[in-house]
Amino acid sequence: MPAETPPSLPEEKSSDSDENESFLELVEEGSTEKVGTTTDAGKGRIFPCEQCGADLTFHIGTQTMKCPFCSHEQQLELPEGEEIQEKDLLDMLEQLKKKHDSGEAAFEGFQEVTCDSCGGDVVFSGTLTSQECPYCASPIQIDRAHQVEHRIPVDGVLPFQITKKEAGDNLKKWVKSLWFAPTKFQRRGIQATFNGVYLPYWTFDSLTYTRYVGQRGDNYTVTVGSGKNRRTETRTRWSHASGKFQRFFDDVLVVAFRGIKRDLVRKLEPWPLKKMAPYNQQMLAGILARTYDIELKDGFRTGRERIEEALRADVRRRIGGDKQRIQDINTKYAKMTYKHLLLPVWLLAYRYQGKPYQVLINAATGEVQGERPWSVWKIVLTVLGVLFLLGLAYLAFALLSGGAAVGGVNSIDLLDNPGSNFQFRID
Repeated sequence: MPAETPPSLPEEKSSDSDENESFLELVEEGSTEKVGTTTDAGKGRIFPCEQCGADLTFHIGTQTMKCPFCSHEQQLELPEGEEIQEKDLLDMLEQLKKKHDSGEAAFEGFQEVTCDSCGGDVVFSGTLTSQECPYCASPIQIDRAHQVEHRIPVDGVLPFQITKKEAGDNLKKWVKSLWFAPTKFQRRGIQATFNGVYLPYWTFDSLTYTRYVGQRGDNYTVTVGSGKNRRTETRTRWSHASGKFQRFFDDVLVVAFRGIKRDLVRKLEPWPLKKMAPYNQQMLAGILARTYDIELKDGFRTGRERIEEALRADVRRRIGGDKQRIQDINTKYAKMTYKHLLLPVWLLAYRYQGKPYQVLINAATGEVQGERPWSVWKIVLTVLGVLFLLGLAYLAFALLSGGAAVGGVNSIDLLDNPGSNFQFRID
């Protein structure tokens, strides 16, 4: 079988190399841009019903704007033919660096928004950009939070597909499937209220060029010793391995909000990103949305870690054999782009016996991931039960082994000496 010929790599002095040097300078410098860490100023916005004038909300089941009072539905006003565009990562990082150096990006304090429905003032703090008016419960948003020059715009939204009822049904199944959960917890279920929320994500694309040096280990067996000490040993024969290859990474996801448990969020993957729609404020009506508080370059650091993790797995596969040693990996990045997305999650926070837990449900696929309580008694009883069964198995084996030994009595001795004392001799 002919050896694989990796695609040719760019020359060391190529423009890709220059781009990477520029990128590393931006990503690895100590300071972090302040853009986007607080809420931008903007005007509250509602979506009035054409029939009764009440406030429309996004209806998950029909994927339309629906009035909660007269049930009138209006189609989303989506621009025809608009597609989500990839943005140049290095170009945006350079823009952010210039704004940071000039002080333009600094943005501190609370923002006050007047509700268009009742006229009440609503204070938005932190990174919250969509909530209900506390006075009249009208859904309002900070309309320009994703468009102002101080914040990287949202490029796409994945609409809610799973209704609150469907999320509740999935949650019940999840609770019942938990091993070693307290009986009371499984019987009563989780007593808490769902909150639908759009979480901010960065996605990154990049073409990578990788060179590697390592060793391939092939196992073989040898027989050593003699007599009773004769045995088979497994040894490893090591040989040099090196190569180069390129790989394109598409939509490497990184959550851009700190107030969520990373391990749970990552387990919600994969997301059906093919169903993404260009950003539209109507999809946020009546649903909480968070703006990012993990900056773009910080997000790419995390994305690069995921890329390098995948590349190490690629290198091991290419080295092959039974074992691998990786001595050096050198990767260059090219054609780096990003998107800023909002992805839907049903969020549930509950307490059991005074301890807080968090459950997340992918509102596009229904996948449930969460923290749960453990029953110490169930675990202890299970361990004791396993030990008891192992003891019974050992006892049964010992009895069967003893019976086999009795069956091995030398019967010739008894026949030759029928008058002798009845004695057993085990062969």
